[in-house]
Amino acid sequence: MKSAVIVFPGSNCDRDLAVAIESVTGTKPHMVWHGESELPDGLGLIALPGGFSYGDYLRCGAIAARSPVVKAVVAAAERGTPVIGICNGFQVLTETGLLPGALMRNEGLNFVCRDVALTVDNSQTIFTSRYAAGETLSVPVAHHDGNYFADKETLDRLEGEGRVAFRYGEEVNGSARQIAGIVNAAGNVLGMMPHPERKIEAAHGGIDGRRLFEGLLEAVS
Repeated sequence: MKSAVIVFPGSNCDRDLAVAIESVTGTKPHMVWHGESELPDGLGLIALPGGFSYGDYLRCGAIAARSPVVKAVVAAAERGTPVIGICNGFQVLTETGLLPGALMRNEGLNFVCRDVALTVDNSQTIFTSRYAAGETLSVPVAHHDGNYFADKETLDRLEGEGRVAFRYGEEVNGSARQIAGIVNAAGNVLGMMPHPERKIEAAHGGIDGRRLFEGLLEAVS
């Protein structure tokens, strides 16, 4: 699978994400700098990593969402290319409008960094096909602004349309209805706050995150 990882000033999980993708697909992703205006042809996956793009000035992800390359990411997503945004990448996706809602500061105003219980809400997406609905996973989080917020109408629509991919199985950050990951209406864009790329081999304490990338590989192959 041909893939790309978008790199912003302040990204600090881009290499982790690239290693995870290569480990599963056998092919190194293209590392695409934020200032590029085009993406490589024939991509099967575009990944936006975690970190602190542009130092999290203004709002987290707000400046990154206006980078030249993100225009190409949005266009690719609208054509149906799978896109995943993890942590700061999730924040960027909400800032572009590809996903609804916003990520706010954690309820306790503290940075949270630990393994958390994650429940699979919908196993019928291209990102969750290797999981069972209701299955509980262990995946790390590392965020200060991971509190997912949307108005009641939006939350009801997300749930009614089966667009909640993951929920926290425990209190983590005050996120609305414990939402940890959502997909767009077309099902090809996923934003999630936990870091699946940090649970891809036994040395990480488990492979719960690896199955997400394996399912994606299967879906686009």
